[in-house]
Amino acid sequence: MSNGNSFSLSELDDRIAVIRDNLRQLVEQAAASSGAQDEERASDRIAQQQDQLDKLVKERDAMSKK
Repeated sequence: MSNGNSFSLSELDDRIAVIRDNLRQLVEQAAASSGAQDEERASDRIAQQQDQLDKLVKERDAMSKK
């Protein structure tokens, strides 16, 4: 997942924390907004952040096993 970047375990943990906070904020925003277009946009953003989080967690787990 590194896309040519090598992150330390600490950097990965920091990035994971940021994305988790982003997800929390997106969910709160989605709950507060209404309208199909808003919901679709929020859903897309949440899915994108979740994918990124999954990749970072996978990379961190692989590093931890070394």
